[in-house]
Amino acid sequence: MNRRSLFKSSCYLTNFMLIISSITACNGGQELKSQVSIDGAAVGFPISLAVAEEYGKVKPQAQVSVASSGTGGGISKFCNGDIDIVGASRTIRDEEIKKCSSKKIEFVELPIALDGIAVIANRKNNFAKCLTIKELDKIWNAKSDGKILNWNQVNPKFPNQKLKLYAPASDTGTFDYMTQAVTGKAKKGRTDYTPSHNQNLLVQGVSGDATALGYVGISYYIQNQDKLNLVAVESPTGKCEKPVPVDNVIKNTYTPLSRPLFIYVSKKSLDNKPAVKEFVDFYLDNSWKWVDSVGYVALPDEAYVKVKQKFAKGETGTKFKKSKPGEPITNFI
Repeated sequence: MNRRSLFKSSCYLTNFMLIISSITACNGGQELKSQVSIDGAAVGFPISLAVAEEYGKVKPQAQVSVASSGTGGGISKFCNGDIDIVGASRTIRDEEIKKCSSKKIEFVELPIALDGIAVIANRKNNFAKCLTIKELDKIWNAKSDGKILNWNQVNPKFPNQKLKLYAPASDTGTFDYMTQAVTGKAKKGRTDYTPSHNQNLLVQGVSGDATALGYVGISYYIQNQDKLNLVAVESPTGKCEKPVPVDNVIKNTYTPLSRPLFIYVSKKSLDNKPAVKEFVDFYLDNSWKWVDSVGYVALPDEAYVKVKQKFAKGETGTKFKKSKPGEPITNFI
């Protein structure tokens, strides 16, 4: 099975785990030190999966597990010291940093790719071609719960049709980033929508409902673009922009819905498990090769250089906590 087939068949399984088995006999302590564990966001999971697969070809004795329980769930495990690396589709929060600190877990924050949140509509929708941030705020704001129920309430030029909404669950990084970008505050989102941790199910919902609107990570749109309409978003300069072609994400013209994806690496694991450092070194040197093939956007070249320097220094903590949606990633590395 090739990598793209593997991605399609497995990246949506919440509890999926890839194990690259050891071919050498080890005692318990040695085996533990040779293991690397990753969990976290569904968005970005295919990158880690591809890296682990390729790493296993170079280091067949390695034991790397890759799972996807969401950004919040992954960070919770990370701050408990249960895993070595967490993938995140948003920046770690203050309360999560405090939890990590209480467990004496320091972390190295490493951006690994870019993503554009794709606003998607049903193929039969011929009117929502470009939405403003104000309109998206009206759609997704918590104040709209039970009130903004028809398309013509979003814009009087739109038809009087029911507005059926599909979006990632409220404990996901994608939900947090989207609500912060369009309402000004993370988690300030409405609750009367169809949620899922599985973004492929969101695609199915929107593609099967003529009056639906939703949002997903760019890879989920690219995999299903024949089933969906991609809605443009009005940028601060007044232009209607889309995350495809992906140059719009790289050049930061698709703003404010372009975002960095991260891995957070435990400093304790780096200090005590040589296998973790070896794997992350391989990750940073090689992940760009597979980012595009699994539906995401590679960092600018200068960003990769800075990220590798940051990891080499072992610099802990977050620089992205104060970043706002749409700001260039190189400002914070």
